[in-house]
Amino acid sequence: EDLLITIDPKRSRDFDDALSIQREDGFRILGVHIADVSHFVQPGSALDKEARLRGTSVYLPDKVLPMLPEQLSNGICSLNPGRDRLAFSVMLKVDDDGKVVARWFAKTIIRSGCRLTYEQALAVIESKGKGKRTKKNASLTPEVVGLLRDLHKLAQQFRTRRFANNALDLDVAEVEIVTDGEGSMTGLQPVVNDVSHQLVEECMVCANEAVASELASRHIASLARFHDEPKLSKIEELTDLLVGMGYSPGDLTKQRVMAKFLRRIEHDPLAHHVHVAILKSMNRAVYSSTQSGHYGLAKAFYSHFTSPIRRYPDLIVHRQLAA
Repeated sequence: EDLLITIDPKRSRDFDDALSIQREDGFRILGVHIADVSHFVQPGSALDKEARLRGTSVYLPDKVLPMLPEQLSNGICSLNPGRDRLAFSVMLKVDDDGKVVARWFAKTIIRSGCRLTYEQALAVIESKGKGKRTKKNASLTPEVVGLLRDLHKLAQQFRTRRFANNALDLDVAEVEIVTDGEGSMTGLQPVVNDVSHQLVEECMVCANEAVASELASRHIASLARFHDEPKLSKIEELTDLLVGMGYSPGDLTKQRVMAKFLRRIEHDPLAHHVHVAILKSMNRAVYSSTQSGHYGLAKAFYSHFTSPIRRYPDLIVHRQLAA
């Protein structure tokens, strides 16, 4: 029986993705298991019409306005530990270099073995030795600790391959608003994109790419998450700004030059300001039924598949893949 885990923020109430990894004939089999919302939200139903009207869940500092009723989003569709749940699983066969060599998909019944917070996952990843335990990971079994370390190693391989393919490293720390529970703000707290967040992010990116690639290979019209390359006028404005800041960025119309420049200023004192300036020069990512490709992620095919609890476009892609 495969061990599955979920990794989410401490305050999360809905868990829509679980991860597993197994060894088979010298390969790793990564499982990205997504709550099968499409089983419960049938096209044309009252649930479907309301979800389509809302479009997404809306997250406020102290509450969520969910796309689906909480009986679904926090209940029967949430991958709570120790409960059998319906899922749509993306299975990826990965070689030792982190290259996906095969993919397949299945409607599954899963049971999460453990619910972890990002803080717990980070504590495991940062405790290098196999036997080392901390207060944050003391309750975790050796099997969960081993799975986390395997997932972390694989995610970092995915990340390395993505940046080698000229994906843009534009992580900017988010800021979380802290409230007193009655709607008043009491502080601001930075949310750092550490390796525990990267673990989940890279697995989700791989699953999203696999789904989009599968649909494209079968010539099935699908809803892509499309991110176009920046406009020439925006790149010219950006180049002038960077030169004025004392940089020599090179020809930023070429993605490999943009990626190389970002690597070069990674530890620069002004890196944050440069990242913000580059983000402002980019086009917004959009949903498209006619265009594909994601410039920022350096993916030829990309869709949103991994959050059907909170994004209606993901629900559409689930239906397209199932059909």
